[in-house]
Amino acid sequence: MSNPEVTRGERVQTSERTGRRLAGAAGIMMGSIMLSRILGLARDAIISGKLGQGDASDVYMAAFLLPDTLFFLIAGGALSSAFIPVFTEFLAKGEPNKAWDLFSSIATIMFVAVGAAIALGFTFAGPLVALLAYGFDARLIDQIVPLTRILLPAQLCFFLGGLMMGAQQARGRFLIAGMGPNIYNVGIILGGLLLADWLGAAGFCWGALIGAVAGNFALQVWGVARTGGRYHVSFDWRNPATKRVWKLMLPVIFGLALPQVSIILNRIFATMLDTPGPVSALTRANTLMQAPLALFGQSLSIAVFPTLAAQAALKEWRSFGATISLGMRYVMVLTLPSAALLLVLGRPIVTILLEHGRFTRSDTIQTTIALSYYALGLAAWSAQAVLARAFYALQDTRTPVIIGTAVTLVFIPMNFLFMRTFRMGHGGLALATTVAAAMNASAMLLFLHQRIAGLSGIGGGDVMELRRLANAGIRATIGAAAAAVAAFLVAYSAGHLVSTATVLLAPKVEAGVLLLCGGGVGSLVYIAAIHVLGLRELSELTRLLRRRRSQHPSTSVP
Repeated sequence: MSNPEVTRGERVQTSERTGRRLAGAAGIMMGSIMLSRILGLARDAIISGKLGQGDASDVYMAAFLLPDTLFFLIAGGALSSAFIPVFTEFLAKGEPNKAWDLFSSIATIMFVAVGAAIALGFTFAGPLVALLAYGFDARLIDQIVPLTRILLPAQLCFFLGGLMMGAQQARGRFLIAGMGPNIYNVGIILGGLLLADWLGAAGFCWGALIGAVAGNFALQVWGVARTGGRYHVSFDWRNPATKRVWKLMLPVIFGLALPQVSIILNRIFATMLDTPGPVSALTRANTLMQAPLALFGQSLSIAVFPTLAAQAALKEWRSFGATISLGMRYVMVLTLPSAALLLVLGRPIVTILLEHGRFTRSDTIQTTIALSYYALGLAAWSAQAVLARAFYALQDTRTPVIIGTAVTLVFIPMNFLFMRTFRMGHGGLALATTVAAAMNASAMLLFLHQRIAGLSGIGGGDVMELRRLANAGIRATIGAAAAAVAAFLVAYSAGHLVSTATVLLAPKVEAGVLLLCGGGVGSLVYIAAIHVLGLRELSELTRLLRRRRSQHPSTSVP
């Protein structure tokens, strides 16, 4: 048990050290993820121009259904989330040999298991794709199957890469781990530019496979080697540490995959709509929403995970609760204004990034509708990313599963309700996802607070600083609302002036003016509003990032 008699000065010093550590790790992850999202937007712009938003793009997007399902169920963060706490525990206790023995055993066993799953998926791709793309006719299914078979082998690279990234992050090394998605996106971009005119959608798929091999496998092998990592072939499934990982992993598979399963379910339901392009519209809108989610929510959750795992291993429960609160406050001050600006400025964003080639103005409107509903859930999805990893740091994988399963049982009929009963079409599917995200994050926060309060021995005490968290959330919401109003008024005024000045102005130029004026003023209003309201987390995070950069120019985070 941690000592409950901790002085205020000790808490402040601990919080400052934790803040510097999180800021350094988050800064590296934000930089890598920002580059990844820029490349991802360039990738989507090229895909939109080459394939448009209709049957051709829906076929390409649907080709990822089976590989994505396999990845999310087996490798999509599930293994690393179960592996990092056990791996970190060995490192914290000064037992690196046991840590790398565990790494070798997990890598070997799962290589065989995932390889077998990919082989089965390759063999039975036809019926599996027909099941997942239930609403598509046989003509489209026949086009999807060969693309799916190109993409399936890449999942082995994602699995092995995820394990190697987790090992690097546990050692405080984030840069190379964060570069994998960048190489992957470059592969898709080059595949589209060099092969799409010749092979169509298959050109993008071949680029994805090459990018996965280079970025998620080859680069990560080098990254692990740089940390002093060791690997040897090992099928030691009887190792107690290996058994602990398997025990943790099974429920994590379902718990961590739930946010991604919601996306897959959205696509499956979208195949049942009669209008062309809903699968592509939802996928592209979700990708745009994922940019701030990955930049802020996922980067902070990845950065906080090793710290939480170490604090849990040492039973420092007060520090553990304070770290969660700190991470959540950082998430809110960054994602709430992002959601507000996405909601107000969604149409010019889509116009600038996607509207060219075969992607038309009607496609822009279709995508913007989905983006507006997805944006409402940005803060909730970001919060659950931090909260989920707090549970995994406690080696509690059952609670997120129970919560996630309950939310999913509500989410499935909610899709039907919003899509059919309320006649909201693909927008209803996006709204159902947002409602599910809010339910999931709220339940996780309440259960986690009770768990930590019990571990710390203070009963109903505010070990997670919930009052401070709520106060920050309210102030950030007020600031985000002010930013949204300011951005809307400025963008509307700028749009009126531009439209009266000339009717010949290119749509992208007009959208650029709206985005620059509305986004710039909205951001300034948010910064001013939270300053007036006394919300210091944004300036604190900026200060810590600057201090970390000046004190530790290296790429590692100790």
